[in-house]
Amino acid sequence: MLQFFRSFFSSKIGVAVTLGFVALIAVAFASGDVLNTGGGIGLGGGGDRVATVGKERVHATDLERAANNAVNELRQQQPRMTMKTFVEQGGLTQLLDNIIDLTAVRAFGEKHGIYVGSRLIDSEIAKIPSAQSVDGKFNEQVYRAFLAQRGITDDQVRRQITEAMMARQLLGAAEVGNVPNREAVQRYAGILTEKRIGAIATLPSGVFAPKSAPTEAEITKWYADRKDDYVLPERRIIRYSTFTDAAVKNVPAPTEAEVAALYEKNKAQFAATEQRRVTQLVLPTEAAAKAILAETASGKSLEAVSSSKGLAAASLGVISRQGLSAQTSQAIADAAFAAPVKTVVGPLKAPLGWTLIRIDAVENRAGRSLDQVRGELTQQLAVAKRRAALTDFSAKIEDQFDNGASLTDVARELGLTVSSTPPLLANGAVFGPQGGQTPPQLARVVEAAFAMESERQPQLAEVEAGKTFVVFDVAAIAASAPPPLAQIRQTVVNDIQLSKGAIAAKAVAQKIEDQVRKGGDLRALVAGLGVSLPPVESVDMSRQQFQAMGQQTPPPLSLLFQMAKGKVKLLGAPRSRGWFVVQLKDAIPGTVAADDPRLGELARSIAQLQGNEFSEQLRAAMRADVGVKRNDAAINGLRGRLTGAAN
Repeated sequence: MLQFFRSFFSSKIGVAVTLGFVALIAVAFASGDVLNTGGGIGLGGGGDRVATVGKERVHATDLERAANNAVNELRQQQPRMTMKTFVEQGGLTQLLDNIIDLTAVRAFGEKHGIYVGSRLIDSEIAKIPSAQSVDGKFNEQVYRAFLAQRGITDDQVRRQITEAMMARQLLGAAEVGNVPNREAVQRYAGILTEKRIGAIATLPSGVFAPKSAPTEAEITKWYADRKDDYVLPERRIIRYSTFTDAAVKNVPAPTEAEVAALYEKNKAQFAATEQRRVTQLVLPTEAAAKAILAETASGKSLEAVSSSKGLAAASLGVISRQGLSAQTSQAIADAAFAAPVKTVVGPLKAPLGWTLIRIDAVENRAGRSLDQVRGELTQQLAVAKRRAALTDFSAKIEDQFDNGASLTDVARELGLTVSSTPPLLANGAVFGPQGGQTPPQLARVVEAAFAMESERQPQLAEVEAGKTFVVFDVAAIAASAPPPLAQIRQTVVNDIQLSKGAIAAKAVAQKIEDQVRKGGDLRALVAGLGVSLPPVESVDMSRQQFQAMGQQTPPPLSLLFQMAKGKVKLLGAPRSRGWFVVQLKDAIPGTVAADDPRLGELARSIAQLQGNEFSEQLRAAMRADVGVKRNDAAINGLRGRLTGAAN
């Protein structure tokens, strides 16, 4: 449980609440497509059934489809993600666990007489955005197109909704209503404010790597066995030229006839107008309205009289005759616009009673002649003409592209220079150690460029509405694949040497670990190796300092804050870069006052964690009740197929 609270005291609000199983159901439904279809092709190595939940079968074809969807989603943020990496990091196992749990929950509910009605399922389907037309309402044709696009059936969607709603009903209660013991919360908080003292020794693989180069056979075999480790993401080079609206020349100026026609079309807009600022009081009866009107005649204000009777007069602000008529009636509007300023008109019959209207002010606007608005109308026409010319200009370029013109042809015609980007990734980053981002003018077109099926398909796009444009195409596409060995030969050689060095470094680290456990001094043991190594790092750090490092926390330091007092452990560096010997000499618990305001947030976090654990226990009980059998042969067969380990 402590693992959950590592960031509690790093901020004022305490630890963030983790998502429970029920919260993950929506994700599973959105991207999983994980329901069995009652069929599928056999994959060998155990058949198509990867698991049986009660009487239901979970098919390998559906698990494979879920894995492909998950990897495609992950690639949006991690372009180097491969299916092999996903499987090796436990993604396939987690997907299967989620499928089994959802199926078990539904089977358990049905076994004990709990069902989700078809009307409720219909209402959930109607809420799916991809099943709605532009008016936001469910559309059967749109829904069927959505099913076809996703490659799923209506029955599958209904089963997914059934499982999700069943899980909410059966598991939701387990995650709420938990109240942790106050003393226990205080004890956890004390642990979280502890101080740790230790040491970390670093044994880089390079120091222990062999001096002799690997053989040609070693290099070839290493690369053949680990090709997926060197996979490069898809890269594309974009060619482009930008231009502004200045490229549209000889736009005719507005004529006198056009200006006059626009004036005539909008003549009402320039006519003289009268508006009035009015205040209104609505009463239920005519008698009540007359009584208040009589009091205002004696010099009292409409607001004062209405307030004394528990009412409130409302200001309608500045309003036209048409506006007042729309809010009340034509008769009231006519009466209000016929009355003098500072008078109260009424009582007048209103749609919801009787009204009194006070005329607070009259605001007249004189009409404007053609000569007075000529400049304004001329500017409007000029903008409209340039916009129309831009539209025609863009359409002409698109027609040229449709008729086979190349980017170079159009750029030459416009007098533009064609530029090329360095190889780009799908997220717009520049590929390679130099890094960088897409030129700003291309930020909006990268997605379109990566959606093109082939090279040399020029397109036109708007960078800044009505002002800046770009014509572009894809000059080169490099598919995601391992590069040729010759291209990365030195990298492979370095990896081989580091791998051998890591084996030797581990052997040395194990000897040091054994001697430290017997009472040896870590610093003296490292110094006695007789090789040039980084100095042993002493650690004297509070957990607050550790948490403040965030994602920049070195892995050996994270290990030190997970160990028991007096222990020593080894930790391998990523990609065979070396080994760490981590020793925790002392762990000194902190003290937290009983009235510390942060304890409330921590208590809520513990309650959430307890709810998640109760939910997990309940799911385990449901799995046991309905019965779950995993087909390890089929699971391993699918795993081998996805990672390329199987022929």
